[in-house]
Amino acid sequence: MAAKSLESEHPIKAYGYAAHDTTGTFSPSYNDHHLIYRVTGEKDVRFKVLYCGVCHSDLHYAKNEWGVTTYPVIPGHEIVGVVTEVGSKVEKFKVGDKVGVGCLVGSCRSCESCSSDCEQFCPTQTLTYGVPNIDGTQAYGGYSDHMISDEHFVLRWPENLPLDSGAPLLCAGITTYSPLRYFGLDKPGMKVGVVGLGGLGHVAVKMAKAFGADVTVFSTTAAKKQEAIEGLKADHFINSRDEEEMKAAASTLDGIIDTVSGNHPIVPLLGALKPNGKLVLLGAPEKPVELAAFALILGRKIVAGSAIGGLKETQEMLDFSAKHGITADIELIPIDYVNTAMDRLLKSDVRYRFVIDVANSLKAE
Repeated sequence: MAAKSLESEHPIKAYGYAAHDTTGTFSPSYNDHHLIYRVTGEKDVRFKVLYCGVCHSDLHYAKNEWGVTTYPVIPGHEIVGVVTEVGSKVEKFKVGDKVGVGCLVGSCRSCESCSSDCEQFCPTQTLTYGVPNIDGTQAYGGYSDHMISDEHFVLRWPENLPLDSGAPLLCAGITTYSPLRYFGLDKPGMKVGVVGLGGLGHVAVKMAKAFGADVTVFSTTAAKKQEAIEGLKADHFINSRDEEEMKAAASTLDGIIDTVSGNHPIVPLLGALKPNGKLVLLGAPEKPVELAAFALILGRKIVAGSAIGGLKETQEMLDFSAKHGITADIELIPIDYVNTAMDRLLKSDVRYRFVIDVANSLKAE
């Protein structure tokens, strides 16, 4: 018997906006035979995509800047939608439920990381898009009309959390919530610094404030002071290019969340930490960071890194955000604006996250 093709095994077409080469230019991909999903398995949840946030990772993948992209690629890992079909053994969801999917749609479910609810560290994890799926098809993200995922990687959407401005929490939210929790910076009265006031940074300020922290924003853009203090209710603002302001901040903070992906010095930030303080890197600068050993030794300080969280912690973050009214500050766009949005993203010309109104702007032809 001849082996069945992937298309005959997986006959459900995906409609979306895809990049087909390293130019990273997106175009409608309505009848591309590569864009196929598996039929709904017994533990699968299929849902109509309503909104999808635009993350800088989407741009990296579209241009294959990390060298791992398989084309065509449909990005998007900040996805919110409504369930349209569930498998026979799905227990947590039913048709009509509002759900979210973040950065992962698969993991081995048996390694030490998976067993401790840290699927984000599983060595065989399946990212939401840009990589082969467990069934051999390509994994596609939220710049599309629908998604399918094993129910373990689908999140229950809190009733009072907005769908559009809540979508970026599935990446920006968990990426900032997780280190605040893990490194003990989630206690009332903690002195917490946030470096960078962009897509991650503005959510980090909101998360830290909700935990009851006294928050200091560090930025090289002095003009962001008003937004930090008046808009986001940060307690202090420091122009990190001002030597006097940096000197005044010495030994004042319990921890710092550094969200900046551009190359920047971190030793001055270490000077702002109290003894036993922690500097947590969320951004990934192109060049290795330079670190003076005495900046750590004289104060028993820590430089750490953090990414997203596991599924249990991500659900906890969504519930926390709903309780405290935390959402991202967004600009809602139609899907045919995505190429312009990517150009603006390169220039940091967004306050602070683009979100695609998928359901109202993506029309299959």
